[in-house]
Amino acid sequence: MTIKMDICSDLGEGYGRYELANDEALMEIISSANIACGFHAGDPRTIQKSVQSAIKTGTGIGAHPGFPDRVGFGRRDMILSYEEVYTDVLYQIGAVFAFAKANGAKLQHVMAHGQLHNMAQFNEVYAEAITDAVYDFDPNTILICLPGKLLALAEKKGLKPATVIFADRRYNDDKSLVSRREKNAVITDENEVIEKVLDLVIRKKATSINGKDLDIVGDTLLLHGDTQGSLSLAKKIKEALLDAGVEISPLGKWL
Repeated sequence: MTIKMDICSDLGEGYGRYELANDEALMEIISSANIACGFHAGDPRTIQKSVQSAIKTGTGIGAHPGFPDRVGFGRRDMILSYEEVYTDVLYQIGAVFAFAKANGAKLQHVMAHGQLHNMAQFNEVYAEAITDAVYDFDPNTILICLPGKLLALAEKKGLKPATVIFADRRYNDDKSLVSRREKNAVITDENEVIEKVLDLVIRKKATSINGKDLDIVGDTLLLHGDTQGSLSLAKKIKEALLDAGVEISPLGKWL
């Protein structure tokens, strides 16, 4: 049986004159785009450009809502109420949706960014707020998430969850991501990344940072575009998957 996989990346994370990654080149490689909504990064012009690039390349359009934390790029803990998380997420989904609709396209998915996503794995208030925001926007919208409370609540509420796996990040024993504050959280060796990706996608296996064997099932593989050599690595990862017989296409076409 053919293995189907989506490849996504966090895009539109520049601001004004500043660009964080080569979004246009990455858009040619990936099949779904997580577009920053203006809170942790991004702005209206950047969202418009990202949406138009996604349409041009046939890439699935997704909203990537994060904490209101430009200085920390959404990677710092924030203590917020249910109402704050709910309204912040719904507001950000609406931003990307508006540009998608204005350009004759649809919003395929939502994926929470950075620490908002990480905290929602364990914080039920955050998980409730995010899933309620997606459900109230449109329950047919795919919610990309890691295993944990967010995924469990998405399934319970009848949403369409998709599990994300990470190409260059190490896992803890509980399948959560090793914090970027920890040493060796990000894998930098290209060969190791490609070997890990093939294990994740084909064998559905990973090894935790402590050497524990993990069973990992993923629907979308996230590639980071803001690290050194990321574009070259992204091309090699896609080539390795295609050579292994993996069919790559946007989540909305097969999930």
